Amino acid sequence: MIVCGDDGLAHRLAHELRNVYGEQVMLVVPPSERNVRPPVVVRAAGTASALLDRMTAVVNRAAGNGTTGADSGGEPGLRERVLEAVELTEAVLAEAGAERAAALALVYDDDETNIRAALTARRLNPRLQLVLRLYNRRLGQHIGELLDQASALAAVSDSTDDGGSSGSGNRSDASTTVLSDADTAAPALAATAITGTSKVVQTDGLLLRAVERLPPAPGEVADPGLYTLALLSATSSDPAGADGSESSGDQGPRLLPDEAAVAAATGRGTVVLQQVAYAYSGTSMSGGRGRGVVPPFASLFSRRLRWSLAGMVGCVIALAVALTIATGDHPLHATYLTLLDLFAINDPAIGSSMPRQILQLLSGLVGLLLLPVLLAAVLEALGTFRSGSAVRRPPRGLSGHVVLLGLGKIGTRVLTRLRELNIPVVCVEADPEARGLATARRLRVPVVLGDVTQEGVLEAAKINRAQALLALTSADTTNLEAVLYGRSVRPDLRVVLRLYDDDFATAVYRTLRAAHPGATTRSRSVSHLAAPAFAGAMMGRQTQILGTIPVERRVLLFAAMWVGGHAQLEGRTVGEAFRAGAWRVLALDTGVRAVGEDGRPSGLVWDLPATYVLRAEDRVVLAATRRGLAELLGRRRGERAGV
Repeated sequence: MIVCGDDGLAHRLAHELRNVYGEQVMLVVPPSERNVRPPVVVRAAGTASALLDRMTAVVNRAAGNGTTGADSGGEPGLRERVLEAVELTEAVLAEAGAERAAALALVYDDDETNIRAALTARRLNPRLQLVLRLYNRRLGQHIGELLDQASALAAVSDSTDDGGSSGSGNRSDASTTVLSDADTAAPALAATAITGTSKVVQTDGLLLRAVERLPPAPGEVADPGLYTLALLSATSSDPAGADGSESSGDQGPRLLPDEAAVAAATGRGTVVLQQVAYAYSGTSMSGGRGRGVVPPFASLFSRRLRWSLAGMVGCVIALAVALTIATGDHPLHATYLTLLDLFAINDPAIGSSMPRQILQLLSGLVGLLLLPVLLAAVLEALGTFRSGSAVRRPPRGLSGHVVLLGLGKIGTRVLTRLRELNIPVVCVEADPEARGLATARRLRVPVVLGDVTQEGVLEAAKINRAQALLALTSADTTNLEAVLYGRSVRPDLRVVLRLYDDDFATAVYRTLRAAHPGATTRSRSVSHLAAPAFAGAMMGRQTQILGTIPVERRVLLFAAMWVGGHAQLEGRTVGEAFRAGAWRVLALDTGVRAVGEDGRPSGLVWDLPATYVLRAEDRVVLAATRRGLAELLGRRRGERAGV
């Protein structure tokens, strides 16, 4: 396996492949001196710097204590197979062994770099399994199709050259998978920020919805939903009261428990599967919270101007009715004459009756009053369209919103997800050219432009009245400082941090939770959430990673796979195929995108009986842990050696 990248995702993915899947990994990264992250000056030196130094020391001691295996991060083994290259050229790919490799992951932060390298790698090895990290979804779809076509043509050419006896066996394994770490992590980050928000996985037309539920009160029975996916940590004050990682022991979360474990776990919260369905275009994902986006037409004119226009219309109607009564004309003809008088294009009513002359004068007066109203309407409409290209400021009375720091790739996806849930958001961004500002303008989300480390920026975002703070910038110290300042303003503020390293995120979480035991703190590493999906995609095209959801500091994956070729599933009943703590079959996907008479998708069997025997031609949707999925997808030793 070859992993090429320039940030934390590459290292995390290499760790996942080596220590979870047991694969041989070649890691291609830029030279060390070009990959050092510059230090960030923190404003609150007396608090943030000291806390940062303490937690960095803890992480360094943990990394150097001589541990091995998955908990140690696998760094010693990875350093033995690291290739440093400034640019990923054809020579570098050849030196990394692309012609002999089974899979190649291109996870550079730049889309163009990944696309250029993918085209080169496909030319070197048409049968290579490619996994690309692309932010642009539409471009990713087209690039994936193009690379798959190139692989298929090469396989047909090889089959023709060999007389049709070769190439067919490898053709199904050569595929291209395009993933986005932003799309993978955004639902988890958005759900973590809001209490009670469903954890949603939606891809390839399938929608899976899980919900976190608090422990039942004495005498109550917890609703198990369709399946119980996880038991949360054994604490009542905070669902993530324990460390919540794989090293938490019995007090930590338990993924995919059996019925006996669920029955015996009293006082624990649960994560249950609430829905498995096809995601149609009209499927609503709204949580019914907050206010929706105001339609642009309703905001063209101010309230005072709308009342003025309504008054003018009322005057015209009154004059038309009065003219009908005074002259006996038809109402339509009377309205026509009134409008002519209003715009001063009618002949003077000389020789007409006195009531007709008076009404003509009144219509002319109303026409004079109408002119400034129409001018004001035009100016307001132009001002509204002009302000549509600028960022909005937070309204004065805003409260109960989410403050989102950073509108990069991750922040933009999280913003979109929060607005899908109708959650009010105020964004803070230092770069006036950030990619997420266009999305914020389109969604009419208020934005505060400024460096969060400067005085008054968070105050402008109404942090004192916010419900939660999401710190999603690319600088760990900036996120940490924002959270510390937010907690100084509101000690009970719910905070979520994006941190570069998962060990550092654990240290931050422990320290902040100890300092603020009454508030909810979450720390997340995007690479930790995204790496399992990328690793699973490198195992072949027969399995599709639908998405991941976080369970405290662990990750639960959802995948769709064909039963054939998996001895743990093929020929077994659904009950026999279930392995507690590893994987569980959730539904049978027949591939028919249709709705039955009862309103349920007829092609998706989500209530499989435990006695159903899984056949090789079945395609199932399952939930799995990282190691459980690795056991299902892991290649045999002969395949790794190229036999």
